[in-house]
Amino acid sequence: MKFSVKSMMLAALCVLMGLAVSPYVGAQNAVSEATTRQAVVWTSADPDVAHRMVLMYMHASQNAHWFDENLVIVWGPSARLLAGDKDLQAKVKAMMKDGVKFQACVVCADMYGVAQTLRDMGMEVKGMGQPLSRLLQDDGWKVMTF
Repeated sequence: MKFSVKSMMLAALCVLMGLAVSPYVGAQNAVSEATTRQAVVWTSADPDVAHRMVLMYMHASQNAHWFDENLVIVWGPSARLLAGDKDLQAKVKAMMKDGVKFQACVVCADMYGVAQTLRDMGMEVKGMGQPLSRLLQDDGWKVMTF
């Protein structure tokens, strides 16, 4: 089998281009494999916001795998609303079973007298100022507030 100089040069060029492109392709694959995370800071005492936005969206996000990690932070008036609404509690328990994480601000929960109710639901109740600040500073998290 006889190869022309032109065909050998073309083959060498293709090999070199493949080597030059492969790190780029690997980098693209690494980016697409990064973990995606979102947090919703739920502060509203409005039951419609809870039922028809925060919980509905975050549960769908978890079940549809729109993000790898979904966190709801219960803060302020939402703590009181959740502690007093059995329907919301049932939704939150179902979401937790499906993998949505819930955390609540202990200062707010204590002010409303509902910290133990939230803990009894299986929620982590703790100081949230520093953890939220870290989420906001971390490029790996998307944070929304309602």
